[in-house]
Parts: sequence; C-alpha cells; structure tokens
Amino acid sequence: MKIAVLGTVALDTVVTPTGKRNNLLGGSAVHFALSARFFAKTHIVAVVGKDFPIKHVSFLKNKGIIVDSLSKTSGETFRWSGDYCSDLNAAQTLDTKLGVLLTFEPSLTEEEKRIENVFLANVDPDIQYYLLKKIRSPKLVGLDSMNFWIDNKLKSLKRILKKVNFFVVNDAEARQLSGEKNLVRAARALRKLGPKMIIIKKGEHGVMFYSDKITFCLPAFPIDSVVDPTGAGDSFAGGFMGSLSKSRNINGEAIKKALIYGTMLASFNVEGFGPDKVSGISSKLINKRLSSFKKTTSWK
Repeated sequence: MKIAVLGTVALDTVVTPTGKRNNLLGGSAVHFALSARFFAKTHIVAVVGKDFPIKHVSFLKNKGIIVDSLSKTSGETFRWSGDYCSDLNAAQTLDTKLGVLLTFEPSLTEEEKRIENVFLANVDPDIQYYLLKKIRSPKLVGLDSMNFWIDNKLKSLKRILKKVNFFVVNDAEARQLSGEKNLVRAARALRKLGPKMIIIKKGEHGVMFYSDKITFCLPAFPIDSVVDPTGAGDSFAGGFMGSLSKSRNINGEAIKKALIYGTMLASFNVEGFGPDKVSGISSKLINKRLSSFKKTTSWK
C-alpha cells in the first residue's frame, strides 16, 4: 500500500506556554507522512531551499518516508512562525516566508504517478490540481485547505474540490467556505461542492464526519498537557487516510476506524514540539491508546 502526499516541508518557529523552539522540522507533508507511515509507504512531494538542513532529510528517510520527490532548489525554505500563548486552539501567525513555494511545480517519479492514494495537503489549489493531473488512476483522494485560499483562490479551490473523495477542514474554514454557521448545514453545503466525505476538525472538541449516509461526531482524546498543536490536523489526516487506504470497502465501520486512528495520531502530535512525539511512537503504543479511547467512549 502506498500514499503520496503533496504539501509543505518547512522550518517552523513556535512559541507556546511550554516554551519556544526555533527552526523545527515542520510542514503539512511532514506531519501527514509521519502519521501515514504506520499504515502505508508514504511518498512526500514538496520543495525545500538550499538552507534546508540535510539532517532533516536523513530523519525522514530513517522513518521510512520516501523523499524521491522532495526537490531542493535555490532560495529559502518555507518558514512559519506562530504563537499559541493566547489560545492553544489557534496560533497567532508572527511571520510567514513562502520562499521556494512561490515557484514550486511538483514533479513525480514514474512509480509515484501510479500511486492510487493521494492526499493534497495545504498548498495553493492550483498546485494541488497540477499534481493530481499527473496521477494516472487515482482511487482515494483527500484534500486540505485553509482560509487564505478561500479568500484568494476560491475558484481554483472549488475546481479541485470536484476531483476529491474527502475534504478535511477546520470548523472556522467550514463556516467561511459554506456561509453556514451551523456545522451540519455547513457540511451539507460542502458536500454539494463535490467531496463525498466531509471531515470537520474541531480542535480539542474532536471531529465531525458527514456523508450522504452517515453523520456523527467523535470526541478528541483527552490530553492534560498540550505542548505544541502545530500539525495536529495534518497528523489526523495522515492517520485517517492511512487507515482508510487499507480498507477493502469504504463503509461505515472502515470510516469510524479511520477517524479513531486519526484522532489517536493527532493526540500524540500535540504532546511534543514539532514532530518530536509522533516520530518516537510505535504501532503498539498507538493501539494501546486506541484501546483506552474505546473504553472511555464505549466504542466497540
């Protein structure tokens, strides 16, 4: 089983009530891949600059992540700086430097063009569309986006939404894109844009899933010490798609299982800065937490 993820590989500077870390390995593709690797061989499609430390590439390789399409070009790596001291559910962006993302045109190996499971993490929707056209026979395609693209590239976002199976979005973005305050109505409106499955992330309050046949909510795993929420949504998406890609039939049970795995991976993510926590866990530890979660929520 293989998954290709298009997204960012970044250098993050993060401030939280726990402390500050400079130039952490980050980016949507990194957080997604570190979760998805537990279920499938995961290929990253992204770009970095000449300033990107080689140790981070070695780190990804050592975790079993395929970096054949992680290109390195002249210029600076995408950098993001955020502060969570006021609200752990929403970062205050201090600085963003797009760097090499401004001229990024993703390329794939011949092997990657045959991958059936594709996740389009948060980047320009025109880049997402460009990448998807290179995939020969996509079977399961997921999409993430953000408020910036809703504001500035709505037409392009709606174009790619017609091409995907599921859409992962946070509650504020779901309301913004749909124009609906109620999340059930928002999900219904997003479904009409194309994706058969809508997943609305609600931070510490869990996640809501919507499709034509199934609608339900899942609580978050209770964490008493949140260190750094950066990338939690991408970690969730990696666990969700990784689990779902292994299912022969995408039915209600497979979806619920995938949502639980996504929730577990997100819960580990927030317990450390950057990729520190998720990179050090094992499948055994994930399943142990999953069993505990099922007991506390009465899931079978």
